[in-house]
Amino acid sequence: MNIVIDCRMYSESGIGRYIRNLVFQLQQLDQKNLYYLLYLNKEYKTLQHRSNFRKVLADFKWYGVAEQIKLLGLLRSLKPDLVHFPHFNTPFFYIGKYIVTIHDLIHQHFSMKRATTHGSVIYKIKQAGYKIIFKNALFKSAKILVPSQFVKDQLIGDWQVNTEKIIVTPEAVDSNIKYQISKIKDEMVLKKFNIKKPYIFYVGNAHPHKNIEGLIRVFMVLREKYHRLQLVLSGHDHYFWEKIRKNNKHKDIIYTGKINDEELVVLYKNAKCFVMPSFEEGFGIPILEAMACGCCVVSSNKGALSEVGGDAVVYFDPYNAEDMIEKIESVLKSDKLRQGLIKLGYERVGGFSWEKLARQTLEVYESSYCTR
Repeated sequence: MNIVIDCRMYSESGIGRYIRNLVFQLQQLDQKNLYYLLYLNKEYKTLQHRSNFRKVLADFKWYGVAEQIKLLGLLRSLKPDLVHFPHFNTPFFYIGKYIVTIHDLIHQHFSMKRATTHGSVIYKIKQAGYKIIFKNALFKSAKILVPSQFVKDQLIGDWQVNTEKIIVTPEAVDSNIKYQISKIKDEMVLKKFNIKKPYIFYVGNAHPHKNIEGLIRVFMVLREKYHRLQLVLSGHDHYFWEKIRKNNKHKDIIYTGKINDEELVVLYKNAKCFVMPSFEEGFGIPILEAMACGCCVVSSNKGALSEVGGDAVVYFDPYNAEDMIEKIESVLKSDKLRQGLIKLGYERVGGFSWEKLARQTLEVYESSYCTR
């Protein structure tokens, strides 16, 4: 079978992580099928793969007219048996067989003006375009992969997709995150970011659904009682982080900007707790990362977060500041609770594996190909 995987988002943070781990694991599992991996120029020039994984230059960005035209032409020239799109941005007029991964529906449930940097007219046009492409991907695809039962239920409820068409393939922690845990000099990293006190940690983007402003408000209340407490916020600098930084300047709120994997592990393992305050998530890899690094987790109970965290997490209602304060404070003041959560977290994270996801995905490739 000739399989195309659209890997143009390979170097991105969220979907890129999914692509990187899927491709790596498929190379360990499958020497039978022939893969064509579509890359932007940078990755096309630098990445090396096994002999049955061939690179194809697809040097055009996503979400645009060029993608719709050029990607369609490229796929027609390759004539694959199956295409895997790791995101909903499929070519509208492509008639070949494909599967698509839908990571979440946040762009629909939080399609508010403040979640974009575009003007209102452009924003509305883009939203309409996204909806058309999204619907096309759902109903033309042979199968839909999702990271959680929560996203599957959303697709069934919001879009009336046939339940048998949707396959849940849970994601996992990057192997290099686990590998780095015993190889770090903690003091150097903490000194670099001027972290001198006990701290609460968050890592991710700062889009409105992440509820970072809510977390900051809660921290300011907690700080009145825990005077030595800091809040450490990590994420790639962009418009939303800059806006939050500008509006929330405080000596005990530390913005690290983008961090590497070594720094990430240090910040997890030395934190009093990791807090996930989101209003909605399709999965929640940072929860698993924190668990793998020996950090207890306090999380929102919305979206797929409780599905990921199980009984190894203390949950709160992100719309209720008092509940957030109470649950975060419960782990700040109890070493026994914190150590118990850390132990449960180690056990929990072991149940998630990128190898398992790749095996499930390969099974979907083969079953989709056999279904005419």
